[in-house]
Amino acid sequence: MSDVFDKCRNWKDYRIAKATGLYPYFRAIEASHGATEVEIEGRRVIMVGSNNYLGLSADPRVKEAAIKAVEKFGTTCSGSRLLNGTLALHEELEAKLAKFLNREAAIVISTGFQTNLALASILGRHDIVFSDRQNHASLVDGIRLSFATERKFRHNDMDHLEQLLAQAEPGAGKIIVTDGVFSMEGDLCNLPRIVELAKHYNARVMTDDAHSMGVLGEKGRGTSEYFGLEKETDLVMGTFSKSFASLGGVLAGPFEVINYIRHKARSVIFSASMTPASIAAALKALEIIEAEPQRRERLLDIAEKMHNGFRAMGFDTGVSVTPVVPVHIGDQVKCFRFWRALHEAGVFANPVIPPAVEAGHALIRTSYMATHTDAQLDRVLDIFETIGRKLNVIPETRPTVYEPVKIARPGTRILSNKASEKWAAGSAGLLAEKGGITLEQLSRMSSREVAGKLFDAVEQLTWRAANLQPDDLRKLGNAPMKLWEKRGELPGLLLEKGAHFFMRNGTNGTQSEDRN
Repeated sequence: MSDVFDKCRNWKDYRIAKATGLYPYFRAIEASHGATEVEIEGRRVIMVGSNNYLGLSADPRVKEAAIKAVEKFGTTCSGSRLLNGTLALHEELEAKLAKFLNREAAIVISTGFQTNLALASILGRHDIVFSDRQNHASLVDGIRLSFATERKFRHNDMDHLEQLLAQAEPGAGKIIVTDGVFSMEGDLCNLPRIVELAKHYNARVMTDDAHSMGVLGEKGRGTSEYFGLEKETDLVMGTFSKSFASLGGVLAGPFEVINYIRHKARSVIFSASMTPASIAAALKALEIIEAEPQRRERLLDIAEKMHNGFRAMGFDTGVSVTPVVPVHIGDQVKCFRFWRALHEAGVFANPVIPPAVEAGHALIRTSYMATHTDAQLDRVLDIFETIGRKLNVIPETRPTVYEPVKIARPGTRILSNKASEKWAAGSAGLLAEKGGITLEQLSRMSSREVAGKLFDAVEQLTWRAANLQPDDLRKLGNAPMKLWEKRGELPGLLLEKGAHFFMRNGTNGTQSEDRN
C-alpha cells in the first residue's frame, strides 16, 4: 500500500549532501555586524549573498522607526486588512508608494510572494497570461491559482513571445508578465520590445521589480523608469525585503484595478496584514531612497567593479547589467565545492543549481550593497581568484583581454552584456558532466584509496544519486541492467555509505575524530 510519506523517507539528497559536507542551505546567522558582515558557526564572513541592496537593514534610522512603531501599535495587527488589520501606517505607505511610483493607487501586502499571488484575482477563465519561463516562483504560482490560460515564452525570447501572441484568441484578455531583473542571473527583461508587442496585440504589461525597485532608474522606481516606459507598464510589483529593508510587497497601477485586488485577492483578505514594525521600516526606507540617490550611485559603482574584477580573472558573469553578479561554475557539484571553500575562507555567497538554472549552468550568485567597503570587495575578489584557480574554474594566469561590463545606469538603457559561449551553452543545458570513478576501479582499491576516491564519486553524483540514467551507469563501469532496475536503492545507498566512510577515515586513510 502506498504511503503519502514514502517520498519523504526515500529522499536521499539531503542525507548525502550533509554527509559530504556539501549542504549549503538554512545556514543560521548568529549575529550581524552592520549589513555587510555576519557571523555563522562562530566565523565572521563578508556577506555577498543578500538582497539588501542599499544596506538599509542596518541603518539606525530604519531600526528606530520600527522600534517606535512597535511602541505605539504593538507587535502585530492580529487580523487581515479587510477587517481589523489596517492601520493609518498602511494607508500612509500606500499613498506615498503610489506617488513615488507615479501610479494612481498602490496596495501593500504581507509578503512579496503573496503580492504576486494577488495577480490571480484579476485573471479570468477567458484571459491569457504570457509569462517568461524564468519568472519568479511567486509569479508562477499566482498564475496557477487563477483560471486563466498560461502561455510561457522562452526566456527573453521576443520572437517566441510574438509567436504566442499572434496565435492567441484575438478577443481574449491578455497580459504579459515578467521579472524586471531576473533574480538568479541578474539580467533585464526586454521591456521595450515587450511594450511594443503589447501595444500591437492589445495586451497589458506587468513587471515584477523586486530586484530593481530602489536600484534602477534615476529615482529608483525600477525597470520601467530605467527604460522610460512607466506609462506603458500597467502594473508594477515590488518587495520590501530587499532595498526597503523590511518585509512585504506592493502592487501599484490604475485605481480601479488596485481597488478590485484589495477586495478580491485571497492573499490580501485571508492573511494577516503587515506588522507595524515592517510598515514603519519600509516608510523610513522609502524616505531615504528618495533623499539619498548617492546610495544607488555607489551600488552601481560596486556592481561595475565586481563584474569587471571577476572578468579580469577569467570568470564569466553572463549578461547581467545589475548588482546581481552571477559567477558561472557549470558543474553543480563543483559549484557546491566552490561555495564551501568560499564559506571556509570567509565569504557568504549562494550556490544556484538546477532547477533554478539550466542543467550544466550551476553558478555562485553574488549580490552587493551600497555599504560594502572597497577593502571588503577586494578581499572577496582575492578569495574568488584563489579558489577559482584551485578548482580549475579559471586559468592559472589572467587573460590578457576580457569583455568589459556596462552597468544599467540611469539614461543608458543598456539591456545586457556579452557572455561567453560557455555561459550560453550552460543556459541551453548543453554542458556535459565529466569525470567520475567506475565501479570496477572501486572494487580494486584498498580501503585507504577508497576513502579518497569514493568521496570524489560521491561529489560527482551528489544531487543525481536518486535519478541515475543508463548513460550514468555506463560511465560507472558498464554496469548490468539489474543495477539500472535497482537504481532507486543502490546509488543512494552506495553514496551514503561512501560519504560516511570518508567522513570517518579522511582522504589519507587516517582515523578522524568520532563525533557519534
